[in-house]
Amino acid sequence: MRLALAQLDIEDGAVEDNCERAEAAIAEAADAGADLVSLPEIFNVGYFSFDTYRRAAEPVEGSTLTRIADAAREHDIGVLAGSIVEDLARTESVETPADEGLANTSVFFDRDGERLAVYRKHHLFGYESAEAQLLVPGESLGIAEFGGATVGMTTCYDLRFPELYRSIAAEGADLVLVPSAWPYPRVEHWKLLPRARAVENQFFVATVNGSGDFEDASLLGRSTVYDPWGTTLAGTGDDPDLVVTDVDLDRVETVREEFPAWHDRRT
Repeated sequence: MRLALAQLDIEDGAVEDNCERAEAAIAEAADAGADLVSLPEIFNVGYFSFDTYRRAAEPVEGSTLTRIADAAREHDIGVLAGSIVEDLARTESVETPADEGLANTSVFFDRDGERLAVYRKHHLFGYESAEAQLLVPGESLGIAEFGGATVGMTTCYDLRFPELYRSIAAEGADLVLVPSAWPYPRVEHWKLLPRARAVENQFFVATVNGSGDFEDASLLGRSTVYDPWGTTLAGTGDDPDLVVTDVDLDRVETVREEFPAWHDRRT
């Protein structure tokens, strides 16, 4: 599988401009031969644009995700739209964890623009953040079958909770995509946690961060793909960029056979 990570320049509250950048990145990824591209966390509004969450919230069937689905179809590429602020009360066609409220929601589209999976962020960030006050957490795992791979979905702060990744691994995941809005100064955590999740579960972990400045934070970029041994396959700096790399899905079982920690675990 050829995987692309779209490290977008996310402008505070500028939904139209941000969506246009996402569409352009999807086209660029397809031109690079990617089978699958992931977008960052709350790419249309900006994670730290808390004051705009309520007025910018959309159902899963809303304009932002419709545009992303159309781009996936037009360019014949899988897309993880990760993520938007979802208005649960207005979402109609997928099971929702609550009758009302807002969620941090990622949607996986196949090459035909069809929805494969929906994931609502489990762990809401409360440290110097309004996310935990504004949103409700998800309850279901995000798992999609795509291109011969079982792909898991988590979001940003979820990286700090290894039990979630263990559950995803138990479902047979080969790769976990992690749309994020990770800011300075927690650079070392950003490098350590996804690598640890890859090593302890012996699968691929790909983190896709945004780039850009907000009133109270700056995103640090550095989107990266780690293999099941914890080796960095590809990555970038803090500027907007498109990371593209080939992921050998057979490497998961090869690593588990060579060093059988996954098979030796006690449940």
